[in-house]
Amino acid sequence: MYGRHLVSPARARFLEASARRMRFSPTHSEYCLWRELSGKKIGFAFRRQLVIVNCIVDFACTKLRLVIEVDGASHDDREHPDSVRDATLAELGWRVLHVNEEDVLYDLVTVVQRIREAAERCASVQGGHGGAPTSA
Repeated sequence: MYGRHLVSPARARFLEASARRMRFSPTHSEYCLWRELSGKKIGFAFRRQLVIVNCIVDFACTKLRLVIEVDGASHDDREHPDSVRDATLAELGWRVLHVNEEDVLYDLVTVVQRIREAAERCASVQGGHGGAPTSA
């Protein structure tokens, strides 16, 4: 968990347990995308259902501080909370790339290419310094 010191111990335990449950019951689109991101298949290590402060993100490359969010039906009525969460993550130096659930299901090759390009941009901005990128 990133930013454990920013949330209460009880909240941290709750978020970690929730993320663990979510790892074992991904949506179909999350499952499909994870098959492409796992094991450094695109050249970068990603984790799934990672807790960052008070958020559980779908996928994250911790080295690049890049978050990938699959937006689908569960996000339809959450535009404001997503923007608040994105702002919180940005304040902590994370870049967030949103991908559409239907694109994951029907155009996975293009989605993976977008993710690879975003990761490469983050890596080039860091320039081997390990600092947070300024844009994704």
